[in-house]
Amino acid sequence: MDTLKAMQVFVAVADAGSQTAAAERLDLSRPVVSRYVAELEAWTGARLLHRTTRKLSLTPAGGETLQRCREVLALSDDMRSAVALPDPTPQGLLRITVSTSFGQMQLAAAVADFVKRHPAVSVDLVMQDRAVNLVEERIDLAVRIASELDPNLIARRLTVCRSVVCAAPAYLAVHPPIRRMADLGVHNCLTHSYYGKTLWHYEQDGEPSSVAVGGNLSANESTSLMQATLAGLGVALLPTFMAVPLLRSGELVAVLPAVCQRELGIYAVYSSRRNMPAALRAMLDFLAERFPPEPPWDRPADACLKDAKARPKPRTPGGKAG
Repeated sequence: MDTLKAMQVFVAVADAGSQTAAAERLDLSRPVVSRYVAELEAWTGARLLHRTTRKLSLTPAGGETLQRCREVLALSDDMRSAVALPDPTPQGLLRITVSTSFGQMQLAAAVADFVKRHPAVSVDLVMQDRAVNLVEERIDLAVRIASELDPNLIARRLTVCRSVVCAAPAYLAVHPPIRRMADLGVHNCLTHSYYGKTLWHYEQDGEPSSVAVGGNLSANESTSLMQATLAGLGVALLPTFMAVPLLRSGELVAVLPAVCQRELGIYAVYSSRRNMPAALRAMLDFLAERFPPEPPWDRPADACLKDAKARPKPRTPGGKAG
C-alpha cells in the first residue's frame, strides 16, 4: 500500500464529507478512493468511517487517525519542499502493463527508445491479456485497446487500432473464394477469445453489420492467431499493427480490403493526474508522440488498408480487445 497516498485520500474524504466529492477533488475514480480508504483501515486495524447512504462520519479511531495523518502529510510536504529540484529529471521505476500482442509488436521497442532517452528511468513491462487493477497491482500505466473505457478511468487517447481480415496464400488456394463477408460463414475463422469470438463486426453501406464466424482455433491474444494464420490454418481478423508487414511481404493476403472493420482506440490509462511523477508524465508525452492519431504502422496507406481508412468509422456496440 502507498501509505502516504492512502492518508492523503482519507484526509480528502474526511474534509469533503463523501468519497465521491473526494474523488473529484483528487481527480481519482471513486473505486480508487474507496480502495485507498479500505487499505488504510486494514493498515491501522480500525474502522475509520461510519458509512450511511447520506453521509460519512468519523469513528473515534478515525478522528485520531485524521489528526495524525495531517501531521504526517505536513511533514512529508516540508521534506519534499526542502529537497525538491525546480525541474525534476524523469527517474525511478515505472510499471507498465499491456496486451501481449501490442507489447511485442509495438510497445517494447517504444519503451526501449524511451529508456535510451531517459536512462535514469527503469521500466517493468508486464504483458498480460486481461484488464488489471492499477492500484492493487501497483501499475503506473496501462496501455489498453478498447472501443470505449470505463468512465471512472483516467485515460489519454493515443491512436487507433484497425483490423484486417487476412489469410495465407496457401489457405486461399484450396478453399472457396471470399467475395463478401457472408462467405466467411463457410470458412475456418480463427477467433480471439475476448473480441469477435462468434461475430465479426464491420460496416456495410454506411451501416453497422456483423457476420457469424467459427473455427477450430481461438486464442486470448492475437500473436497466436497470427502464427496459425501464417501456417495456413484459416482466416483471421488481425490488428494492422501486426498484419501490415506480413501483407507487404506477401506472407498474408488481405481478404475484402475495401470492407471497413470496426476500429478501436488505444489508450494510456493511469490512476491520477495530480502529483504525477516526472517519469510517468514524460512517458505519457513520449507515447503520444510515438503513437499519433494516425498510427505509424498504417503509413503510407497500403492497398489493403486504403479503402477501409477512407470510409466512416463504424457505429457498433462497445467492446474490448487485448
